[in-house]
Amino acid sequence: LAKRQAVTNPDRTIRSVKRQMGSNYTEDIDGHKYTAQELSAMILQKLKADAEAYLGEEVTQAVLTVPAYFSDSQRQATKDAGRIAGLEVQRIINEPTAAALAYGLEKDQDHTILVYDLGGGTFDVSILELGDDVVEVRATSGNNFLGGDDFDERIIDYMVNEFKKQTGVDLSKDK
Repeated sequence: LAKRQAVTNPDRTIRSVKRQMGSNYTEDIDGHKYTAQELSAMILQKLKADAEAYLGEEVTQAVLTVPAYFSDSQRQATKDAGRIAGLEVQRIINEPTAAALAYGLEKDQDHTILVYDLGGGTFDVSILELGDDVVEVRATSGNNFLGGDDFDERIIDYMVNEFKKQTGVDLSKDK
């Protein structure tokens, strides 16, 4: 829905709000200023509604994931978004830890894995050790302002420039 909305109504479409968690960022929509937490809560409310429709029962609790390098204020902002969405946040876990859980702790032997997480707005890499039903983060690093959206922008800029070279038409002002 958001991808379609972004094409037809870019001024009313929010993207990469996770980058703004824990900051003083606000977005003005129809004269109302929304914080990153409120915008994230809207996304969580949609996910909550989808989960409830699928499960056929009310969802009241959640475990939320964040990039491994998120600060305490960013983690708290994420918890706040969950609360605003009507969820009791049981725990905040690092996205690489969630990936390790999906990979499987029940493996027969200890593993050291590299988790490369390139999201829409963020990028991080973590080295994790898995063993004895424990996930231990050995190292992590990331960039809160580098992600798939940035690659998309670079590709769009390249294509707009190539189109202009070939046709003389400048699409850079086109929404």
